[in-house]
Amino acid sequence: MSVAFRRENDDEHLEPKFEIPIAPGPNLVTARGLRLIQARLAELDEQIAATAEEEAVKTLKRDHRYWGTRLATAEVVPVPDDEEVAIGSRVTFMLDGKRRTIDITGGDEADAAHDRIAFSAPLARTLIGLAPGETADFAGRTDAIEVLESGPAPDAD
Repeated sequence: MSVAFRRENDDEHLEPKFEIPIAPGPNLVTARGLRLIQARLAELDEQIAATAEEEAVKTLKRDHRYWGTRLATAEVVPVPDDEEVAIGSRVTFMLDGKRRTIDITGGDEADAAHDRIAFSAPLARTLIGLAPGETADFAGRTDAIEVLESGPAPDAD
């Protein structure tokens, strides 16, 4: 018998909607990252209240569950000092003969377009723990990175 004759409704064959995956490991955030999570939840609350369409509300509630979980599991890291690169640091370094400056952030506040990379990124993992003047191997090259400066990112607290 054809499926067309057995189906109760068209919803049976819709693609399932999955929860937004949560990255494994601790949810380390800067104070800025915590504020961003709280702001996103407030924005979603407003959108849910203002939306009447059922599918849109389901999507917004799924996003709200994700951000609610991120808020509940957030571990705010202390503001770093100038001694060593850490989460929340703005670090200036040399890589491939080029000077670069990045902020090391929590996963949800990473934004490569604004030179903010997550602490779990390979470059950040290489830099964390180094002090100005130290070098590190990176991408299979010896002493590929030299840390020039490190201190708290301007919006880390």
